[in-house]
Amino acid sequence: MTNVIASNTGLSELLKKIDPADRVALDTEADSLHSYKEKLCLIQISVPSAVTLSDAERSRGTASSALLRDGKPALPTCGGYVAAPTSLGITVRSVCDFIVDPLGNLDSEPLRHALQPKEIVLHGADYDLRMLRRGLNFTAVRIFDTVIAARLLGIREFSLAALVKRFFGVELHKHSQKADWAVRPLPPRMIKYALNDVHYLLPLAAKLEEDLDRLHRREWFRQSCERAIEVASTSRERSQDELWRISGAGALEPRTGAVLRALWQWREKEAEMADRPPFHILQNHELLKAAESFTSGNVPDYRYFSARRRETFCEVAKSALQLPQSEWPVMRHRSAIRPTADIVRRAEQLRTRRDKSAGQLELEPPFIASRGTLEAIAADPEQATRLLVPWQRELIGIG
Repeated sequence: MTNVIASNTGLSELLKKIDPADRVALDTEADSLHSYKEKLCLIQISVPSAVTLSDAERSRGTASSALLRDGKPALPTCGGYVAAPTSLGITVRSVCDFIVDPLGNLDSEPLRHALQPKEIVLHGADYDLRMLRRGLNFTAVRIFDTVIAARLLGIREFSLAALVKRFFGVELHKHSQKADWAVRPLPPRMIKYALNDVHYLLPLAAKLEEDLDRLHRREWFRQSCERAIEVASTSRERSQDELWRISGAGALEPRTGAVLRALWQWREKEAEMADRPPFHILQNHELLKAAESFTSGNVPDYRYFSARRRETFCEVAKSALQLPQSEWPVMRHRSAIRPTADIVRRAEQLRTRRDKSAGQLELEPPFIASRGTLEAIAADPEQATRLLVPWQRELIGIG
């Protein structure tokens, strides 16, 4: 069985390895830097391949059914390191890592069903959960986010590379971070990079889990992971009238805003035709400058534009400049309303309690509650339940 699975036969073999595992590590790669509409290009999966039961669990016979329901001693080893024991009394001795190719000729529905009851280990869960929901129609029931776990332990350097270096003494190289993951066949260096992103997650989760138990923060972790699932399941769609309002648009005059809107819409069409991200056509700051140039009577030019692209670029700007004032967009400047003295006082009280708790627990204050969150709660206390989970509310003294 090869590391890259692009057929139903290979997927069937992988499902046999997933089935006995209670916990499976996942990572994803997409082509957002190389195509107009990003798509799920890879799903990296790591499963335990060899486990050892603690003496206590072996004598009780309680742990074997969790990972080895078929009664076999273990799956063939594929990795080579030892992880800390989990709460089930199991030590993961090694893992098997695989890449599922969603762009290949396979039916991914069995994989979705196989993953559904598992605890999914992820590093920085939000993006991967959104990609899995979009590309696999998969919504996790339980997750173990190693970023959340690390931050709950007070670890300041919580990138995957930093954590792997900290716990395993291994340097991860990020040479393929901006690669085009839709390219086929995948070069060996990209396969290695993709597998490294998932290879250490199971033993890392085991080590972090042990420390969470030691500090009695497992319940806090559960609450935060459940909230992460909720957040990732919500849609981030914005109305068409909001999409073109890029950073800096609020400072423009309405007529210039009309030109910006037209240029943004032009850029979207160009990006879709070329199947490239919009920033490959023209970056946001250039889009703003172009709108201002057209309004002031100048015609910006870009040497890399084709003759057709340059012509349509100027045409849409000219059309926007000819719009009647009634069709100009309403520009939404940042509100200058200052918070009341009571709101400022309440926000400061919340910040003081947050900082005190953070100092006592050696946690980063923003991880308990960001400045913006504290200000929102100070203005409207009913926002607390939506913005914070119970352990965070407890630490800043909100019932």
